[in-house]
Amino acid sequence: MDLVARTLTELLAPDRLSIVLLDAVSNRLAAAYDSGPEPANTDDPLLQLALRRGPLLFARDVATAARAQGVELGLSAPGAWIGAPLVAGARPVGAVSLTAERPDAFRPDDLMIVRAVVAQVSIALENARLVELLSSAKREWEQTVDAITQAMCIIDPEGVVRRANRVFADLVQTPVTAIPGRPWIGLLPPAWAEAVGRAVTERTPTTAELRSADRSVLLTAIPLAEPGAAVLVFEDQTAKRRLQEQLIQSEKMSAIGQLIAGVAHDLNNPLASVVGLSDFLAETGEIPAPLTEPLQVIRQEAERAATIVKNLLSFARSQEGERQVQPIGPILASTLALLRNQLMAHKVEATLRVEEDLPDLEVNANQIKQVFVNLINNAAQAIASVQRSGRIWVTARRWLDGVAVSVADNGPGIPDEIAQRVFEPFFTTKREGEGTGLGLSISQGIVKEHGGRITLDARPGSGVTFTVELPGGAQPRPPAAPADPVTQTRSLRVLVVDDEPHILYYMRSTLESWGHTVEVASDGAYALERAIADPFDVIICDLRMPHLGGREMYHRLAQQHPQAAQRIIFATGDTVRGDTLHFLESLGRPYLHKPFTLAELRGVLDRLAAQAPPAPPPLPPPVPPLLSHPG
Repeated sequence: MDLVARTLTELLAPDRLSIVLLDAVSNRLAAAYDSGPEPANTDDPLLQLALRRGPLLFARDVATAARAQGVELGLSAPGAWIGAPLVAGARPVGAVSLTAERPDAFRPDDLMIVRAVVAQVSIALENARLVELLSSAKREWEQTVDAITQAMCIIDPEGVVRRANRVFADLVQTPVTAIPGRPWIGLLPPAWAEAVGRAVTERTPTTAELRSADRSVLLTAIPLAEPGAAVLVFEDQTAKRRLQEQLIQSEKMSAIGQLIAGVAHDLNNPLASVVGLSDFLAETGEIPAPLTEPLQVIRQEAERAATIVKNLLSFARSQEGERQVQPIGPILASTLALLRNQLMAHKVEATLRVEEDLPDLEVNANQIKQVFVNLINNAAQAIASVQRSGRIWVTARRWLDGVAVSVADNGPGIPDEIAQRVFEPFFTTKREGEGTGLGLSISQGIVKEHGGRITLDARPGSGVTFTVELPGGAQPRPPAAPADPVTQTRSLRVLVVDDEPHILYYMRSTLESWGHTVEVASDGAYALERAIADPFDVIICDLRMPHLGGREMYHRLAQQHPQAAQRIIFATGDTVRGDTLHFLESLGRPYLHKPFTLAELRGVLDRLAAQAPPAPPPLPPPVPPLLSHPG
């Protein structure tokens, strides 16, 4: 506009030159230039006339000429006037107005000059409009494609990238401004070249999975009109694939847990026979001296095997177990027992130290055990990565009103840049297939749900210490009352129900040696008939049996003979399973977990006998009526 004003001023020397333009935002006229003392009035009748009907030249009687065009000027009419519209894309977008006091200031040739200048201005305005439209479209395209989370690029038939969004620039680690004009084959990882090349040659949309190191990407190639030209869309599937792998691993663990739960019952039954018969033989006091120690070893090893089964079950099986107030020491001890063989394989020695008088914690034992399994496993693997033996120290100490458990190792340590990211989901330094990067993040989540936190103290080259801080707040347990001496109050009538012959044998032998009257049943249906027909002081019933299990037998007995149902003691090797525990706890009945010791059996019998009155004696058989003889 300055150039236009300068040109017209030099050529025509008007007394006043005004230029108005249409504002693109408000769609209203605004003064772009005015040589007068005040900005041009956009409502000026002459400017409006130039915008609608120009180019026009009024000389001498301007008011009369304007009136002929339907415009009243009154006393404000100049001596001479030239007006012309500014046009862009066949649409008026402004106007030029030149006024002079002298009536003969402008001639017809001057109108030709104004027309020529305005024509050049119109071309410039149209070009500016097209450039603005192009720039606006470019900005909109960039903003749109940059908002898309998938990486995108457009390639021509020669394989050269025309455009790309910022996500694609991040994918290929190249500035977005340096991508256009470069061949795609030089930007993408070499391992992807063959799959991308095949997809580009297809004439229909094609998908392919691309893998490089630990990254998984889904490619979608959408062909364009020109053969070989295409839109390439890359969607990072790495996190999704890891979640799928985690889900598969979770399903595997669930399947393993179900398998172990089924096997545990079968393992605990023979272990119950071994432990029970060992106790029975030891109580007889008739074992020759040379056999006393071997018998004790048999019993200890059977209990050890039972502990291994119990630890494996409690960890491998997914449970919704509620939080319970309990000490941390047994949880740590059972965790180390579970990992004993694995630590030996890595040539790692683990030691446990628990301070005295630690407060009990309200925790979910299985979840907390999962945390320590993960920490100890990570420490053992770190030591094994440098191919040497090492040590792990697990220490539980008082922390505020709770407990802090540290897991320290003498492994290679963790660099600072890695230590800052160890709790991030999916972050792992292990090789493909060795870890998902979820262990520590899940562990941190479990501990935070318990109101605590996990902290890390890492020094490169001098080991790592993870500290699990768990708050207190659990009510202290009352001091254990001294155990009353076991006294046998009276002889009991006992019905033992189990499908294992060896268990029936040692239970009968043991109970009869204690002075009780014992009847056995290997089938739940037969035991139900006997429990209804004859009164028993105690019914010891296995939960899992063929045909009619202990749970079904109890429900039927509760309906048909409620008093007898209140005399049941359950025995099972499957109390780890969530539904079994729920059943037992909902009834409030005592139960024995196989393999149980004879001391546990004697204790539960005495408690039940003290709570319940003796069963009434069995009714005598009915007397047949006397036969009458004739006469």
